[in-house]
Amino acid sequence: MIWLVVAGFVFCECAFIIGLFLPGDSLLLTAGLAMATTGHSSYSVWGLALAAFLAAIAGNSVGYAIGYKMGDHVLAKKDGRYLNAHNLHRVKELMDRHGFFSVLIARWIPWVRTLCPLVAGAAGMNKRSFTVASVLGSLIWAPFLLLVGYYGSSALEDYKWILEWALKGMIVFLVAGTILGIVGYRREMARPDVTVDLDD
Repeated sequence: MIWLVVAGFVFCECAFIIGLFLPGDSLLLTAGLAMATTGHSSYSVWGLALAAFLAAIAGNSVGYAIGYKMGDHVLAKKDGRYLNAHNLHRVKELMDRHGFFSVLIARWIPWVRTLCPLVAGAAGMNKRSFTVASVLGSLIWAPFLLLVGYYGSSALEDYKWILEWALKGMIVFLVAGTILGIVGYRREMARPDVTVDLDD
């Protein structure tokens, strides 16, 4: 179950607009903590880290392909919370300014993480450069947070009750955050479409 949830969330967050509303960073930390408190071996958590890494790369590739098919004219939402013309232009400016490194930077900014592959594809960023940056960015994001949650829990081994309550609290936060995210996504998608020209 942990493997399916982690890989699915990471893939969706990098590939589709619904990723704008999913708590990806918190999920990775919680998954690492959950594996530590349920007695999973280090081999198991490293395997999950590899799965999360591959899911992030695959998600970015799908996001890039969707953007590439859209071209310079990307659909956004009028008065959208995240998927609006202003945010799309901000990501485009980040990519124009930093190029290759913008894909690495995007990994650590939740909403940019989702929009970056889409904008990169729409803007016609060199696919090889994007793929290399995507691989490096995925490596320093998903496995890192997952392993921090797993190995960081060892500092609290003598206080197992704290670990248990921390895990329960993070799970409640994730479930609530996911529900609110889905509601927010549906509201966002209900807004009228507007066409954004990234070259403007």
